[in-house]
Amino acid sequence: MAKSEKQKLKLLYIMQCLTEKTDAEHSVTTQEIIDYLALQGINAERKSIYTDIDLLIDYGMDIVKNSGRSGGYTLVSRQFELAELKLLVDAVQSSKFITTKKSRDLIGKLETLCSKYEAGQLHRQVVVTNRNKTVNENIYYNVDIIYNAIAENVKIQFQYFEWDVNKEMHLRRNGKVYEVSPWLLTWDDENYYLIAYDSEAGIIKHYRVDKMLKIELSVEKREGKEQFQHFDIAAYSKKTFGMFAGKEETVTLRCDRSLTGVMIDRFGKDVAMRKIDENTIQARVNVAVSRQFFGWITGLGNIVKIEAPERVVEQYRDYLGEIIERYS
Repeated sequence: MAKSEKQKLKLLYIMQCLTEKTDAEHSVTTQEIIDYLALQGINAERKSIYTDIDLLIDYGMDIVKNSGRSGGYTLVSRQFELAELKLLVDAVQSSKFITTKKSRDLIGKLETLCSKYEAGQLHRQVVVTNRNKTVNENIYYNVDIIYNAIAENVKIQFQYFEWDVNKEMHLRRNGKVYEVSPWLLTWDDENYYLIAYDSEAGIIKHYRVDKMLKIELSVEKREGKEQFQHFDIAAYSKKTFGMFAGKEETVTLRCDRSLTGVMIDRFGKDVAMRKIDENTIQARVNVAVSRQFFGWITGLGNIVKIEAPERVVEQYRDYLGEIIERYS
């Protein structure tokens, strides 16, 4: 590109200079901006920089002209604050459904939203460990296809896999193609799930997005509108432990009062709860009764007891009996 043509990009490069090199602790002088432009093949005079800075301020950039002998300019506010970027970096890094490679890529992009000095803080904050990350690099394209299907009101087709003892992918149902009506995507227990309606079974089901392969849009229109008309994803997540399905029941729990916070954390502040005595509370919760629910109860120890309904109590006794028998 000829120098005269690059001159047209002068304002953009000044914006880039301010974005990369300034923050609350750092500013750039007029001469530093001139030098930065020179590296891009753009000649500039001091007076033109003053005019350009005023134009950028009129445009809406929050640029402060520093007083004193050194003077200089600082971009004091941005689309994201450093604390917000740190929060996003933590979310990306801790998400199991984002692969290690994609985590690095996304964090690199987040670093461009702050100065190079603040980017260093983000970089130091990130330690890529051998955390249990997904290996399915197609998850981002899967999500995109699912959203497209929802927007176009059509079903999707895909294959679903699980891991075998040799740590290899094994297709479920011998590779048979699933066809469901996608309605919602949710993030639960650090995994991405599709909530869909299975017309063949006539029920709502959920699928781990990172375990879905070869997703394609179907020509069939979605079904299940009535089932999702009043669907509450928050309530669904509360009652479904580890996203494992089970028969929905209203279960009465008798707990030590020390578990009050645990009940609220798990079932929300609207959980039905009352005081029995100084040391005991009773909670009524809607749950999908499954082995994962029983495992959660067992993890709380002997300070919680399932009181009702009796059929759930019996199921829990059987669950504990099978475990005890295993160790006999």
